[in-house]
Amino acid sequence: MSPIRRFDHIGITVRDLEPVTAFFVGMGLETEGRTVLEGEFLDTVIGIRDSLTEIVMLRPPGGGTGVELSRFIRPGHKSGSSDPMHNELGLRNVTFEVDDLQAILDRLAADGYHPIGGVGNYEDIWRMASVRGPEGLIVNLAQRIS
Repeated sequence: MSPIRRFDHIGITVRDLEPVTAFFVGMGLETEGRTVLEGEFLDTVIGIRDSLTEIVMLRPPGGGTGVELSRFIRPGHKSGSSDPMHNELGLRNVTFEVDDLQAILDRLAADGYHPIGGVGNYEDIWRMASVRGPEGLIVNLAQRIS
C-alpha cells in the first residue's frame, strides 16, 4: 500500500494575489479560503525565519486537488524568469481537464489571456492548449475527445 493518500494541492508563489486569483476563478475554480500566516509553524515548514505570507486556497467546484497561491510579505519574493517557457527547469505548468475548452479559452481571451501556441489534437483523444496567465504562469487546459 502506498504511503501517499491523495494529491491535495499545488502551491504557487506570486507577486500579486488579486490578478492571479481572478485568473483561476475566471477558469472556474472557487475560493476555499484566504489567510495570513506567520510564526514558528510556517518558519519550520518552509525553512525561512521570520516569514509572513498571505495565502489564497482555490479548489474545483465539489472539491478535488487545490491550487494554493502565496504572496510573501516577509521576506519579499525572489524574481524568476518573467515569461518562462516549457523547457526551462522547474515547475512550469499546471494542467486542468475541462469540459469545454473553447468556452474557457473565450472567457480567458476576454480578460486578455490567449494560448501560447494553438489548440492541439493528440490522437483524437485530447484537445489541449497552453495559456500564459498573470505573472508568466502557464496553465494547460485539456478536453477529452470522446
